[in-house]
Order: sequence, then C-alpha cells, then structure tokens
Amino acid sequence: MSGMEVEKGAEKVSAEEKKEEGGAQEVQAAPQERPRGGIEDVRHIVAMIEKAVATNQTRLISRALRHNTAVRTKATKVLLTKASDELLPDGHELQARLMEQISALPDPPADMALDGGAAEDEAAAAAGEEKKMEEDEAPPAKRTSIIPEVEVYLSLLVVTTLLRHNLVDEARTAAEALFLYVGTLNRRSLDPLRAKVYFYLSLAHEQKGSLAAIRPHLMAAHRTACLQHDEMGQATLLNLLLRDLLHHNQVEQAYKLVSKTNFPEKASNNQFCRYLYYTGRIAAIQLEYGDAYNKLLQAIRKAPQNTAVGFRRIVQKLMVIVQLLMGEVPERTVFNQPEFRGALAPYLALTKAVRVGDLMQFNQVLEKFTETFKLDETYTLVVRLSHNVVKAGLRRINVSYSRISMADISRKLHLESPQSAELVCAKAIRDGVIDAELDHEHGWMQSNELSNVYATTEPERAFHKRTEFCLDVHNEAVKAMRYAADAYKKEKKDEQEPDKTEEEIVQEIEEELGEEEGGL
Repeated sequence: MSGMEVEKGAEKVSAEEKKEEGGAQEVQAAPQERPRGGIEDVRHIVAMIEKAVATNQTRLISRALRHNTAVRTKATKVLLTKASDELLPDGHELQARLMEQISALPDPPADMALDGGAAEDEAAAAAGEEKKMEEDEAPPAKRTSIIPEVEVYLSLLVVTTLLRHNLVDEARTAAEALFLYVGTLNRRSLDPLRAKVYFYLSLAHEQKGSLAAIRPHLMAAHRTACLQHDEMGQATLLNLLLRDLLHHNQVEQAYKLVSKTNFPEKASNNQFCRYLYYTGRIAAIQLEYGDAYNKLLQAIRKAPQNTAVGFRRIVQKLMVIVQLLMGEVPERTVFNQPEFRGALAPYLALTKAVRVGDLMQFNQVLEKFTETFKLDETYTLVVRLSHNVVKAGLRRINVSYSRISMADISRKLHLESPQSAELVCAKAIRDGVIDAELDHEHGWMQSNELSNVYATTEPERAFHKRTEFCLDVHNEAVKAMRYAADAYKKEKKDEQEPDKTEEEIVQEIEEELGEEEGGL
C-alpha cells in the first residue's frame, strides 16, 4: 500500500511540474503577442480588401471593416504617416492630400501624458520590443499601384482620426472631398466603404451644426444607390436622412420619406435597428402608439445586448413613454437594470405619478425634469400624458367606489370644478376607459359590476399578439438564413438524373454477374 501511495504521489508531482512548465511557457509566450491597432493590423485589413476585390467577395470588406475598430480607436499621426508612405505608390496624388490632413493631428506625446518614471520606463520598454519585432520582419516592397478601395479606406482612417481629436473642420473638408471621389466610382466592391463615407460625412456636419446643408446631396446619393442596387448605401442613407429630418422636427417630411421608400431586406442588423427606432419615433409622434411600441420593442430586441448601451437606453426611454400613452405600466425590472437605472430615474418618477393617477404629482415631476425630457427629445410626448394621468385616476376610483359624487372626483383628481369632472368622466366612459354610468340629476357616477375577464375577448387579443410576434420572428429568421451559392445547381442536377427503378437495378446486377462468369 505504501509503495502504491508513493507512486501516486510521484505521478501527482510530475503532473504538477508539467502543468507549471506549461504555464511558464504560456507566460513566456504572452509578451510576444503583438498589440492590436498597429501597422500590422492596417496591412492585414488592406490585404483582406485586396483579396475581396480580386475574388469578388464583398463580405470580406465588411469583415475587414469590423477588424478596423481596433485601428480606428488607436490610430495616431505616426501610424497614419507610416501607412500612407508604405501603402501608397510614390508620387500618387492622394499621398500629398493625406499628408496635409495628417499634419493637422497632434503629435503622439501630446496624446499620451505619462506620469512618473515607471510609466516612462514601461512605455520605452514596450516601444523597444515593438521596434525589435518590426526589425525582425522583412519590410514589404514598395507598391507601384493601388486599387480605389484601399484609397477610400486610408482616407476614411484619416477622417475618423480627425473626428476623434475633435478637429471637426478638417474632418468635414476631408469627408466632403472623399464623398465627391466615391461619387465618381461605380464599383460594387466599394459599397461597404461608400456607406461609411456617407456616415462620417453626416457625423462631421452634425457636430458642426450644418446637417441640413448636405440633405440634397444625401438625397441624390440615395437615388443613385437605388439605381445601382447598392443596398448598404440605401440603408445608411435612409437612416441618415430620417435622423436629419427628425433632428429638425420635420416629422411630416420624415413620414413621407418612409412611406415612399423601401428599406432593403439584406441590410445589416445595426442599420435595421436604427430604422426601427426612427420609424417608431415617427409613429409615436403621429399618435400611432401600438405600431410605435411594436417597432421599438423589435429594435431593442435586435440590438446587440453586450454593447450599444447608449442606443438601448434611448430606445428604452421612448418605450416607457409609449407604454404609458397606451395606458400600460412598464415592469419594474426595466428600471432596475444596472445600465438603465440612472438614465431612467426621471421616467420612473413619471411612471409612479401616472400609475397613481395624481395630477399634482405629475406636474411636479414634469417641472423638475423638464430639461432632461427636452434633452431626450421626449418632452412633447410627456406633456400628452396629463390625459392618461386623469384616466388612471378615474380607473382607480371606478374600481374603489361603487358610487361617488362629482365633487369628490374633482377633489381627488385636482380638477377645477365638478362640471369639469363630469366632462372627463363622460369622455372616459365613451372611450371605454371605465365601465360606469353618470347620474346627472343627483350628480354622481355609478360604477357597474366587474365582469369576468375570461368571458371577454381580452385573452384572445393577448394570445393573438404573442402568436403574431412568434410568426414575425420565424419569418425574419428564415430571411436571414444564408444558403450556399451553388446549391441550386446541385438540386437541378439531381432533378435531371431521376432515381433508377428496381427493375433497372436488378438488370444491371445480372449484367455484371454475366460479365464476371464470362471472364471466368
């Protein structure tokens, strides 16, 4: 027994030693990983773009743009200068323009303020390791030609870096020049990059406050994108135009634009989420609360759940208002989510006032958070909630009292007079908010007995709503499926070669047996 225990202990020790050695190798290998956002990433992205153009696979350009996030957020003046010198041929006309735009960027030491000697030593060591790794690699040969897609990508990288450093005027000038350049090209491989150009042009003008100035150019670009079947450009431009019109409170024009255009089916999920938000906002302003709620619910469910916190926060604010306007009370879990708790605090106070039906409390909340609602662009919708507050108060009174006088209703709802309370009650009864009768002679409201909800059509409507949502999800999932490019050819070939019958199979077997016997 003791010998077996010793052998097991030795095996355990050797296993631990191997594990420690493996861990040491992993620790040693970790420092050799190259930091993201350097010149190697730019070369990799450019190689993917060139491969996409050579093989006519536009999806590779979309993948390259997804990899570009690390480069875009860390690009510096040194990196852009090196990329321009390395990737552009000597004497290329774009090189002089890019160098002029890059010269407006601050130097890297101005971007990174390192405090203390330890930070400086760490930065110097990291720079030394990176320099050594670059020296070990063979420098790429100088290019003699360049495709337009790479030109647009490098120009976009400069524009995004200028915007990141708040150089709005320089970024706007560069984006306008790039917009004119891509307008002269008709290449399907440029569609993803062209959509990015439209987006950053609109962003630069929005930060400058001159968004309306480019509206005719965006409309013309949208017409061109429709004629060229550029679905990425159509989706991006449609969202930019809706954002512009809603920013300037031109809701009627935005509604006409939505009604006279079709959102492309193959657009990206992010663009579709933006489109659902804009159309939901238009529907809410035009009193179509049911349609608005469905679109906003779709937008927040389709949005990325781990990122896009700002977008989901904006959609959730509008959803709370729309639910209150529909006469529904949002669930408490919506306000308790960590990423929404602070932003939705004013809307939680608003929801409490509407649920209780206290008009005085509602006015206090409205007065306290007026600036917040105006900043969120929901103030006009919040003002409409005063009628819902009165309806909620009447609904609570109808449930609590079998009979109540108009004077008491006026006092509880903080109305001007019993006559005003009578008018409000009459309208609520006509709209189906409460089930009651008015006695004008005695001046009171008589509540009817509550009927069984399962004897009404309410369960049927709820079931139909859920079924409709599930069917919509199924249809969208089917549309989003990808199929092999040559799948139909295989099916066609199988159709041309019908299955053999049993008689033909038996005949072939007999012929083969006869040939074997003859050979023997």
